[in-house]
Amino acid sequence: MIFISKILNSIIVFILFFTLFICIFFIPTFGSSNNYDGISSEIIDFNPNGFVWPLPGYTRISSYFGKRKSPTSGASSSHSGIDIPAPEGTQFIAVADGEITFRQFLGAGGYTITLSFSNFRVTYCHCDPNFIVKVR
Repeated sequence: MIFISKILNSIIVFILFFTLFICIFFIPTFGSSNNYDGISSEIIDFNPNGFVWPLPGYTRISSYFGKRKSPTSGASSSHSGIDIPAPEGTQFIAVADGEITFRQFLGAGGYTITLSFSNFRVTYCHCDPNFIVKVR
């Protein structure tokens, strides 16, 4: 009987930690007081290829494309993008003119926006769930 009790306790602890993990990494935070009146009066510079950096003022890359050490247990060691850390609610801009072809929740990518243009698709993951896509 004690053995069964220990197993049940272990299962309950696992379920609690699993639920906490899901809540932290995959369920968005609602009710943020973001201001979507547009990017501040910063000058947007295009590179010679016609692309623009998506997060003016945030240039550090915290995780590069390719093989990496997984940041969380169970995550893939192959990273198919780059991570640019910025505070929650930070506004970002399209890297080029294009069409929004996807805009919804996408599992581990969280709320996701995909921009398609020419032969490219740029995907912005972990967006604010209250995102507003607009033409500037």
